Amino acid sequence: MSIPVIDLFAGPGGLGEGFSSVTDDDGIRFFDIKLSIEKDFYAHQTLELRSFLRQFPVNQFPEEYYRMVKENDYHKRDQLKKEMFDLYEKEYKAARDEAWQCELGHEDFPPEVVDTRIETALKGNKNWVLIGGPPCQAYSVVGRSRNKGISEDDSRVFLYREYLRIIARHHPKVFVMENVKGLLSAKLNGNKIFDWIKKDLKNPGRLFPGLDSPNYRIYSFVKNPSYLDDDGNPVYDKDQDYLIRSELYEIPQKRHRVILLGVREDTDFKVSQIPLGKEITLNSVLDGLPKIRSVLGREIKEEILINGRKKRIYNKLPDNNNNWKKYIEQFKNDLKRWPQFDEIKNITHKKIEIDSSGNNYIPSKNTIEINHPLFGWFYDPRLEGVIQHESRSHLLDDLRRYYFYSIYSKIYSTFPRLKDLSFFDEKLLPRHKNVNEGLFEDRFRVQLPNRPATTITSHISKDGHYFIHYEPEQCRSFTVREAARVQTFPDNYFFCGARTQQFHQVGNAVPPFLAYKLGYIVKNVVKNI
Repeated sequence: MSIPVIDLFAGPGGLGEGFSSVTDDDGIRFFDIKLSIEKDFYAHQTLELRSFLRQFPVNQFPEEYYRMVKENDYHKRDQLKKEMFDLYEKEYKAARDEAWQCELGHEDFPPEVVDTRIETALKGNKNWVLIGGPPCQAYSVVGRSRNKGISEDDSRVFLYREYLRIIARHHPKVFVMENVKGLLSAKLNGNKIFDWIKKDLKNPGRLFPGLDSPNYRIYSFVKNPSYLDDDGNPVYDKDQDYLIRSELYEIPQKRHRVILLGVREDTDFKVSQIPLGKEITLNSVLDGLPKIRSVLGREIKEEILINGRKKRIYNKLPDNNNNWKKYIEQFKNDLKRWPQFDEIKNITHKKIEIDSSGNNYIPSKNTIEINHPLFGWFYDPRLEGVIQHESRSHLLDDLRRYYFYSIYSKIYSTFPRLKDLSFFDEKLLPRHKNVNEGLFEDRFRVQLPNRPATTITSHISKDGHYFIHYEPEQCRSFTVREAARVQTFPDNYFFCGARTQQFHQVGNAVPPFLAYKLGYIVKNVVKNI
């Protein structure tokens, strides 16, 4: 019988996708996601759609799903989705029951409402798993540098307590809690937040004495404990032992996250660790995707002063292949003036024939090498192409900058900092007031092909400057599908909402393939209970 799972703060379902992909010896799903809770409207839509697909046997999605995701007209796509849900009424009802749009901790969703929903989902089953990570912006290093520390009034710092209350109230056999690296160094009133979170998780009843909560032992997924204390609790040498460096476990990005494994103390088992894997480079997961150019957006015609403030006047650029080729040739000729770029004459550009503007779906074959370690994870032959691989439109100034960055990285195998740009051409510097203040010195960054990418974050929804494609001829930032590949979402995973919402969901997620590896560790804990 499948082990029930409750997924809190689920986002678009990265953890749930990984856990639900774990199978038993007969190829049946070992874990059954019974409830996924997420407050964001579009992420909830994505969760609901993926939950619908889980109502079917592994790798047997209905044909109507492929017809829907291949449709380029979003009005027709929405209609096809509705028709699919109407056709499979029973499966859609199960998906609606599982995916719940709910803001935990909000007055509209008091504890008794949440508890009833969890109890209904579990149907009295005591052997179940809780997964999820409370919102992490307040803990993150970047978040704290912007907000000048952590405030006691920041509700996000204490949202983990709702996660803790659910543990204390419902007594899962195992829980998995994910958060950002900044959690290890975050302090409140001079005290390390991580220390009191571990203390609370070991003994949830300390904060909720009326709930008769069991105690838990907190393990690392990647390190053996140094020893067990007198009560049998694992003890580790340092807090960093709880940190998972994703690139060591076949994830094509350097995403570092704190992930805790909590096991009820009445459980007799032996915890294993995630086995190390080979390094997966960025180009190995992106090179097979169709090569597309940027959508030409606007150029800054002039800047004028209105009431002492600068206002930009823009011209819209004609978006066609001839215009695109003209600008690429212009960028290349500009760089030929510099002796540092003497090697540019030896760089040939691959032919770009696909304009992805408005194309949700691009027919394509062989989008990843068949011998790639993640081939079976990504590839779905029934797609017969790629979905959500559409470029943003970019300012002409940004395109010039992107081209420079990708050429620079091709020649020097690294990327320039903002302070280096004026050495080559003042026109490459961004037109920001604080451009010379040293803030976010690497605000523009090309992702290097022969190593794992840097961390995909939700900021990619605002702009793609930190995720410039390494091929000069494509001269653009990452698409949603490229970001999803870096995050290890299967190619048939469809993100709902407009492109901004899609990027936001991808950036906020736990990499599903990493979650799959976590799921196998948890499987070994619970399978003999």
